Amino acid sequence: MKRPSHPALVLPNLPRRRFLQGLAAGGVLAGLAPLLKPARAQAAAAAASGYAPELRGTEFDLTIAESRVNFTGAPCIATTVNGSLPAPTLRWREGDTVTIRVTNRLREDTSIHWHGMILPSQMDGVPGISFKGIAPGETFTYRFKVAQSGTYWYHSHSGMQEQTGLFGAIIIDPAAGAARRAERDYVVQLSDWTDEDPMRIFAKLKAQSDYYNFNQPTAGNFFRDVSQDGLTAAMAKRRMWNQMRMNPTDLADISAYTYTYLTNGTTPAGNWTGLFKPGERVRLRFINGSAMTFFDVRIPGLKMTVVQNDGVDVEPVTVDEMRIGVAETYDVIVEPQDEVYTIFAQSMDRSGYARGTLAVREGMTAGVPALDAPEPLSMGDMMGAMGGGMAAMPHGGDGAMAMDHGAHAMGATTVRVRHATTEYGPSVDMRVDTPRANLDDPGVGLRNNGRRVLTYADLRTVGGALDPRPAEREIELHLTGNMERYTWSLDGLEFGKSTPVHFRHGERLRVILHNDTMMTHPMHLHGMWSELENAKGEFQARKHTISVQPAQRISFLVTADAPGRWAWHCHLLYHMDAGMFRQVVVA
Repeated sequence: MKRPSHPALVLPNLPRRRFLQGLAAGGVLAGLAPLLKPARAQAAAAAASGYAPELRGTEFDLTIAESRVNFTGAPCIATTVNGSLPAPTLRWREGDTVTIRVTNRLREDTSIHWHGMILPSQMDGVPGISFKGIAPGETFTYRFKVAQSGTYWYHSHSGMQEQTGLFGAIIIDPAAGAARRAERDYVVQLSDWTDEDPMRIFAKLKAQSDYYNFNQPTAGNFFRDVSQDGLTAAMAKRRMWNQMRMNPTDLADISAYTYTYLTNGTTPAGNWTGLFKPGERVRLRFINGSAMTFFDVRIPGLKMTVVQNDGVDVEPVTVDEMRIGVAETYDVIVEPQDEVYTIFAQSMDRSGYARGTLAVREGMTAGVPALDAPEPLSMGDMMGAMGGGMAAMPHGGDGAMAMDHGAHAMGATTVRVRHATTEYGPSVDMRVDTPRANLDDPGVGLRNNGRRVLTYADLRTVGGALDPRPAEREIELHLTGNMERYTWSLDGLEFGKSTPVHFRHGERLRVILHNDTMMTHPMHLHGMWSELENAKGEFQARKHTISVQPAQRISFLVTADAPGRWAWHCHLLYHMDAGMFRQVVVA
C-alpha cells in the first residue's frame, strides 16, 4: 500500500509545531490488536505503550508488513516488524549462532541490515551489494555467529523503509558477563517520524534544498551583527554568504516542520517512562535510529557516565550532554537520587525534541527544558583551519571563489589536501583546502554552552586497537555535495557514476575522509571496524559510524579481514539516496 499523497504545505505555526509534540497516545493503533495473531497483537500493544517487545534466544521469526499508526492526529501507514514500531528488540549472546527468518508481507522488496555487526557479507542485508533483497511473499533466512557484544541496531536497507518505521534494537550479552552491571537496563531508541511520503520529501529537497529550514538569517540577525561587529563587518559577512549562495543556519535538511521526534516509538506528549528506585544504577542504551536527525541528549540534574560507544566498551567519562549522530549508539550509566528526571534529546537544528522520563512510578513528569537557540555555522565550520582555505563555487559550480591556502598543519605534520579531478563539476559547490583535524570540538550548537559535552577526543576504547600493524597504504575520499541541486557524493561522483573501492584482503590501511560540505555526515563502513585516530595518528576509538563535521579531516585504520562486497555510505538517508554511497570490494 502506498502512503497517501499530501496537499501542498503552507508555512507552519512554528511555536505550535515545536511544542505540540505529538499525541499523548501515539503509536501503532491498538485497535488492530484483535485482528492479529496473539504474538503480533502483543507486539502491537507493546508498541502502543512505548515498549518494543524483546525477543531472546537463537531462533527468530520476523515478519515485515504494514501497520496503521497515528503520532500526530493523522492516521498513516508504517513499515513494521511483527506489528511493532520500533521493531522488537533482539537479545543475543556473544558466541551463539543466530538464525533469523524474515518474511516479507509488503508489496515491494525489503531487507534487514544488522548495523555494526561483523558477519559474512552475504548476511549483511544490502540489496544489490550483498544479496538480492527479499521479494514480496518470500522468506529469507539470515544465519551467522555472533562475534561481539554490546548495543547495536537493525534497519531496512530498501528504499525509504527505514524512514517509515523499519528499525529496532539489538542487545548482545558478553559471554564473560557485563563489565559494568546496573540494576536497570533500558533501550532508548530515538527516531524521526513524518506523515509525509518520504519520496515527496526527497522531491521537495531536490527542488528547494532549504524547504524545511525556517532558521533563515533575518533582518534582526543583521542588526545584531551590526551592533556586535559594526556596519562594515556586518555588510561584508552578509555579502560573503550571499555570494557563496550558502546559508549559515543550514544545520539539518529536514526539521520539526514535518518531523515528530520519538523515544522508543513514543511522542514527547506520550512521555516514555523508565522506572527506577533511588540509588540504583540505570543503564541507558541510546540508539539514534533516525533517518536524518542528530540529537543532543542530556538529563537535567543528572550526570551521564559514558561506558560504551557503537557497541564497544570505552574508558568511563562523565558528561552533562552528548551529540548522537545518526546510526551511532552510546551506553551511559546514571545513578538517579531524586524521584523524576527528563531525558531531553533536542534536534541539532533546535526545531524540536524527543523526550522521555526516568521516574520512581508511572505518570510522573519533570520539567522539559526550553529548546536552545540555534547557533549558526561559523567560518571555521565552513573553511576549516585558520578560518580560511575554502574554494566555493557560487550558484551550482558556475564559478569559483578562490581562497586556497594550500596546506595546513596537523599535529607535527604538514598535510596538503588533494582534490580529485571529479570534484570540479556541477555536483560540487564547495571545496575545503585547509580542513581541521581536531576531535575535541563538540560541534555547532554545543560549544561553550556551560555544560560538559562529550567529544570524540573523550572516547578511548578499552584494550586499544584490534590490529597492532601500521597502515600499508592510504585511501582518501572527499565528502562532497551541491546544496542547491541537492546532490551528495564522494569525490564529486554520485553512486551511479562511481566505481568500487578495492581493499586487498588482509591488508591494514588508513582511510582519510575530508568533509568539503557544510553539513555533518555520519559515515558507515559495513562489515569492518573503523579505528578512529587522533590528529597525531594515535588510536582513539573503535567505531562502526563516524560523524565527520563540516570542514573536518578524519582518519581511521581498517583491517580488511572481511572478503566480499560491502556498502560504505553517509547514514543520512536522503544523502545516501542522493548518491553519497560507494561499494567496497575486499578480495
